[in-house]
Amino acid sequence: MERKVSRIYLTSEPDIIHFLQVAWEKTLGSGFVITLTDGQSAWTGTVCESDISQEADDMAMEKEKYVDELRKALVSGAGPTDTYKFNFSKESHHFSFEKNLKDVSFRLGSFNLEKIASPAEVIRELICHCLDTIAESQAKNEHLQKENERLLRDWNDVQGRFEKCVSAKEAVETDLYKRFILVLNEKKAKIRSLHKLLNEVQELEKNIEHKMETPTCSEMTTDRDAVYDESTDEDSEILSNPVLTPATVRRDDSIISSPDIPDIAPSRKRRQRMQKNLGTEPKMASQEQQLQEKENKYYTICSWLNWQIQTNCF
Repeated sequence: MERKVSRIYLTSEPDIIHFLQVAWEKTLGSGFVITLTDGQSAWTGTVCESDISQEADDMAMEKEKYVDELRKALVSGAGPTDTYKFNFSKESHHFSFEKNLKDVSFRLGSFNLEKIASPAEVIRELICHCLDTIAESQAKNEHLQKENERLLRDWNDVQGRFEKCVSAKEAVETDLYKRFILVLNEKKAKIRSLHKLLNEVQELEKNIEHKMETPTCSEMTTDRDAVYDESTDEDSEILSNPVLTPATVRRDDSIISSPDIPDIAPSRKRRQRMQKNLGTEPKMASQEQQLQEKENKYYTICSWLNWQIQTNCF
């Protein structure tokens, strides 16, 4: 059986302390036994479940809500200025209690009690119950205190471990940051060197292309001028003999009047041009081949440098 003892003050005797004990088997709504004492006399009464249901119907309240109000009034205890007020008549043995709501109060319940012939036994049981409750509370307090001490030790241990973990984490982060800075600086230096090498190669390639274009154009112009500047034997004879003598004129007339002979000068001129062209074509082909090889080498170097830059960046 579960019991609850509370200290109350009656409206008729506010200076005298009364003790109210409520005991129940299953729940408060299934019925309970109430005992009231002032230390000299004692009164008791039994409230069944039907009485609780009847009181709830009279007040137009749900049973669960009414039982909750009974628990607050009888089990929790109240003082003279609290929400709940208690009345008891020693002549009629009628016990009632009310609830105050601002300026309005309404009756929660009323029970008829019977006077106990030997109140000493009831008071003794009440005192023993109070002492047992105190001892149980002290045991719970000691257990809770030990549990709190254990939790405090565990908390201190966890805090120490946590501080060590934080210190280790900070040390690892510092070390990793230093290593990252070293690697980053190395990568930056390598990237700068590769960029510098790439610029140098590009500049060198531009200079080589410029130098190769200039001699090639000049050689082609020289060869073309040489081809067109070729002269035949007749042109050389004309240049060497600008003044014609009468004997020469007469000889030319005899040649003109003689039968036609094949002119070999044009064939000689064509043969000289073909020999010049045959001499210049291999030279131009070799220069183009060298230029193509240098371009392939330049593209290979540029591709390697770009790959190196991407590898160091990522």
